[in-house]
Amino acid sequence: MTTPASSGPPTGVATGIGSMPGTDPRSAADVVAGEVALMHLPELPARGLASDMLGRCAALLVDMPMDVGIHGFRFAGAGSGLRRSARDLLRADLDALQEIWETRGLGGSEAWVKTQVTGPFTLAAGVETATGHKAVADRGAWTDVVGSLTEGIADHVRELAKRLGARVLVQIDEPALQSVVAGTVTPLSRFDTVRAIPPAVVAEHLSALCEGVGAPVVLHDCGEAFPWDVAAQTPLWGLSLDLGRLGSGRSRTEDLDGLGEAVDAGRVVLAGAVPAAGPGPVQQAEDVTDRLVALADTIGLDHSVLSEQMLVTPSCGLAGVSSERAAAVLAVCTAVADELHHR
Repeated sequence: MTTPASSGPPTGVATGIGSMPGTDPRSAADVVAGEVALMHLPELPARGLASDMLGRCAALLVDMPMDVGIHGFRFAGAGSGLRRSARDLLRADLDALQEIWETRGLGGSEAWVKTQVTGPFTLAAGVETATGHKAVADRGAWTDVVGSLTEGIADHVRELAKRLGARVLVQIDEPALQSVVAGTVTPLSRFDTVRAIPPAVVAEHLSALCEGVGAPVVLHDCGEAFPWDVAAQTPLWGLSLDLGRLGSGRSRTEDLDGLGEAVDAGRVVLAGAVPAAGPGPVQQAEDVTDRLVALADTIGLDHSVLSEQMLVTPSCGLAGVSSERAAAVLAVCTAVADELHHR
């Protein structure tokens, strides 16, 4: 295991994206702990709205109760049933993680754990205000979301660190970020206007989040067009993306340039290299390793980057596959990370 700095999170190892199949947090945590070196807190969206990507945030937001409305999620009054359910489920997740952590003896002076939270702009793009508009359409509303979520993530980080005696890496999931920047978020009605938020403004608020949570932050987006322009203007520790989608949302050259510039800037890449789903068997580790080496050669990166500034992950979350396939995908991620140390 290596790190880009002695006090930083581990690199040259495997980790998961976040979501796992099933509804049993202990079983999910046990699978993750058994297959990857960087343990992450599993997310189990199969349990329902309070556990899905947006609903989980109800457990973390500070002074911004969130509930279920007519069109989906909505910022609500103090008596939020969603918030109570989300907090209960998150507590169960933390209890299960702590049990597995202690049973497997995963602590130590260099121990790290990763947690995942939906990012503030994707949250604001998916939740409506009390007045019936997407929160992202109202600067005051989405600014409040950034501040509330930052405070909630900081509390979450402190609890994880206290429970496990480990340092925490925070992954913020922002699949809607490109739509926010482009002004293409779907409004609740044709009479609404959801204006684009400039990349520099988004970066300013994400930078404030990075500084406020008290832990290194990774930006995750496994969509077709990674937000390189936003990421470049922030103090993010790392970037997490599906490498199989490079060039699918823009020119491949633009994506390769963005990836190369991120590495040159010292960022760590959480490389979504092992396809999560598919009709056939999980890809062989050697084939995935060869593709990563070829990618480094195409960009002109020294092969040392593959272990010193990279972690290997599935292409995206694993909630949509079987438990057996999820374990197999994570195992291949670890095998790839091991092979990269010898390339």
